[in-house]
Amino acid sequence: MPTNLAIDDSLILEAVKIGKHKTKKDAVTTALKSYIQHLKQLEIVNMFGTVDIDLKYNYKKGRRR
Repeated sequence: MPTNLAIDDSLILEAVKIGKHKTKKDAVTTALKSYIQHLKQLEIVNMFGTVDIDLKYNYKKGRRR
């Protein structure tokens, strides 16, 4: 889907250069993927302390078959 965005050209050119991308589209796609991954990681970090842990659970026992 074609999209027109008013993005600072110097930022895109710097991203293309630093990331060694072939096109501006590659640079923007990589940046968006990285941004999404970062936000998902923050969601996971925010979950710390919200999950109850069974201290008696023996994870090593579950490995034996």
